[in-house]
Amino acid sequence: MTGLRKNTIKAAFVVAGLLATCSSALAFGAIAVNDSQGTAAHEVGYGIGWGSTRKEAERNAMRECLSAGNDDCEVAVWFETCGAYAGDRVKYGIGWGRTLREAERGALEDCPNCKIVVSDCQ
Repeated sequence: MTGLRKNTIKAAFVVAGLLATCSSALAFGAIAVNDSQGTAAHEVGYGIGWGSTRKEAERNAMRECLSAGNDDCEVAVWFETCGAYAGDRVKYGIGWGRTLREAERGALEDCPNCKIVVSDCQ
């Protein structure tokens, strides 16, 4: 094996290791919302948080929601890859999945007449 090929293989392992470390550093996400009956989807306050544990992600989402000027936040959904929150003036829906589309579809299936308020992926 040539020196260049050995170095290329070593570099590939280093990059793979770094990617695995980075993706596990923020293994969970959460969405906290300030939503109540009568609130339109575009008026809902929210925060998104990330963390190495579910609790850390939820805590960070609450912190973001409150720091955005909302006064009554609660965690609506936690997820490992993608999450979504949909709402209308009466109901809400949550979803999660491997892709943003899957998470949003789940939220809209949970609340068919709602609009996506917020969705995100790691």
